[in-house]
Amino acid sequence: MNEALLYGLGGAIGLLLLILFSAVRIVAEYERGVIFRLGRVIGAKGPGLFFIVPLIDRMVKVNLQTVTSDIPPQDVITKDNVTLRVNAVTYFNVVDPVRAVVAIQNYMYATSQVAQTTLRSVLGQVELDDLLLKRDEINQQLQTIIDGLTDPWGIKVTLVEVKDVELPETMRRAMGRQAEAERERRSKVIHATGEFEAAESLGRAAAVLEMHPAAMQLRLLATMVEVAAEKNSTLIFPVPVEFLRLVDAMAAKAAAADSAEPPPDRRPTASTEGDPRIAETADTAIGDTGTGEQTQHVT
Repeated sequence: MNEALLYGLGGAIGLLLLILFSAVRIVAEYERGVIFRLGRVIGAKGPGLFFIVPLIDRMVKVNLQTVTSDIPPQDVITKDNVTLRVNAVTYFNVVDPVRAVVAIQNYMYATSQVAQTTLRSVLGQVELDDLLLKRDEINQQLQTIIDGLTDPWGIKVTLVEVKDVELPETMRRAMGRQAEAERERRSKVIHATGEFEAAESLGRAAAVLEMHPAAMQLRLLATMVEVAAEKNSTLIFPVPVEFLRLVDAMAAKAAAADSAEPPPDRRPTASTEGDPRIAETADTAIGDTGTGEQTQHVT
């Protein structure tokens, strides 16, 4: 009898310890435990040590850490009818463990599917240039839309980044030609601007040299020094500036003298007065000039 009592007492103690151990729950700092009592949710507990009612309560752990989810490559047709393959990455975490367990069956799979459909929808409304240049705005738009869709599930989408944009080979070649033409245009504009600025500087330098004749001679001597410093066979014949100005003045004076001479007299000279045919021809020409008629000369 005593042995049976001892066995029963030992079994009771073991069962009590088993129930006690099954009632103890430990949840890490980055987790929460959603408690269901007879099928009804009573809240989330944790982190740390707490107790539940064995055989009545059931606990579901929910991880609160940020989850990194890759969006598989999606075939997208942009607004300007360009076919692309785009992949992205989504960062999200659970902010309400109860809704993440009760409102959705698998919040990670659901968030991934929402991200894929939203990516195709948003990129289909933008042009290729906007996708390549306004990446930050598109990322912000994707994050706002996905976060609004997953908020009823207790999910917070913190960041969405478009990782890679795969362009067709023909589009890559076209963009390469466009970039090359743009660089060539910029180089021509820069070269033209440099020429314009150089011309302005030369014009100002010429005005200064005209005001100070000695500066031209000094510049000539400096050029001779620069040329002489190099080992070459260049011969330099310095010509005084005054000599060049003298030549210019003489040429101008000769041109003025030529323009001041009177036109030659076309009247018959003494050597032609004795010839009656020449005199007759001259009189006929003078008469025709006065009347404006054409005369045929016969000799």
